[in-house]
Amino acid sequence: MSMHLLIIEDEGKMATILRRGLEEEGMEVTVAADGERGLEEARRGAYDLILLDLGLPGRDGLEVARELREEGHHTPILMLTAWDSTEMKVRGLDAGADDYLTKPFEFAELLARIRALHRRVAPEAVTRLQVGDLTLNLLNRRATRAGVEFQLTGKEFELLKYFMEHPDEPLSRQVLTEKVWHGTFDNLTNVIEVYINYLRNKIDRNFEPRLIRSVRSVGYILRTPDRPSRILSREPHSE
Repeated sequence: MSMHLLIIEDEGKMATILRRGLEEEGMEVTVAADGERGLEEARRGAYDLILLDLGLPGRDGLEVARELREEGHHTPILMLTAWDSTEMKVRGLDAGADDYLTKPFEFAELLARIRALHRRVAPEAVTRLQVGDLTLNLLNRRATRAGVEFQLTGKEFELLKYFMEHPDEPLSRQVLTEKVWHGTFDNLTNVIEVYINYLRNKIDRNFEPRLIRSVRSVGYILRTPDRPSRILSREPHSE
């Protein structure tokens, strides 16, 4: 797999192991030892993917990811961290990470995550999805329902996109874990519930009918509405 990766990792031994392993897989690798240098390198380099440690000295991984996204950089970010709490996973994903891998991890799993993220950046033939009067712009990552527009975080976008690609199809938590998070179901059940609530708060809270429904003993479904949306309130959607 021919790719150019940027590793932002302050632990020298870990950085060396990652670099050697990835280079043996035919990848080109650049290493930055702290957040500030990593941010500068990411800004000026054309990388296919960034491996970003969360616990960096000075400017941490959350700051680096957030700043890159705010500046308009769309390079996939795989965040690496020793913290396995749901709160930290959500914070990392909200900051702009596309995926999250907890240390220690098997190198084979790291390669699988890298391949999955690389496949996802292939050019989209479709630039807009629509279910009823809910639309999703795949270019600017904004959703609109009944003329009301709201912005999505990176993972909210991926989750809504997958729902809208499979309308009226019950989706299990395990499927969502594999297809949206590319992870292990047991480690992400709480994260999925958090993000379902985020989406409901944005696309359903102030509207009728509700689109995202729970399916008992299965997971969730995005229903195609049988009538135009009715706006219950125009209160700002929380981000």
